[in-house]
Amino acid sequence: MMQGSGRALSNGNDAPPVSDLQLVTFQLSAERYGIDIMDVREIVRLQDIRSLPNVPSFIAGILNLRGRIVPIIDLHERFRLKRTATSDEDKLLAGIVIIHLDGVRVGMVIDRVSRVATVDREQIQPPPQVLAGIGSEYIHGVVNQGDGYLVLLDIHHMFSAQDLRQINQLRS
Repeated sequence: MMQGSGRALSNGNDAPPVSDLQLVTFQLSAERYGIDIMDVREIVRLQDIRSLPNVPSFIAGILNLRGRIVPIIDLHERFRLKRTATSDEDKLLAGIVIIHLDGVRVGMVIDRVSRVATVDREQIQPPPQVLAGIGSEYIHGVVNQGDGYLVLLDIHHMFSAQDLRQINQLRS
């Protein structure tokens, strides 16, 4: 039986073994990324985001999600990635990943939702100094998946304390 965070040993049910990590994976520009499924609250379709004046460039604005104001982060800006041209199909697969970060519900715009993937923790390699323009402080590690790398983001280190204060103020 799973307990607490869902990372406890299973009693033979279909839960993944402790050595496995389940990730929500997505595409951003030309790269594939993953975040721990335990950090994800939901994924919603891309919606109109209300932009705000005088906020850091990585804050796309706010979204009213079922009556809750959710600050929205533009990961292209945060990671200094170029946007790739999008087709109509890409626009249908774009979305917003809602996470809970230090007591604040935050949305992150992604180009394309992929799938939930399970990786063996032993396959995670340490992050390189710089990967696709992202500083290694944002990266938990990388996993070679044959057809490319999956970059594991560390959402708890993506924002400074000052960034989190600014994000939290947007909910007011």
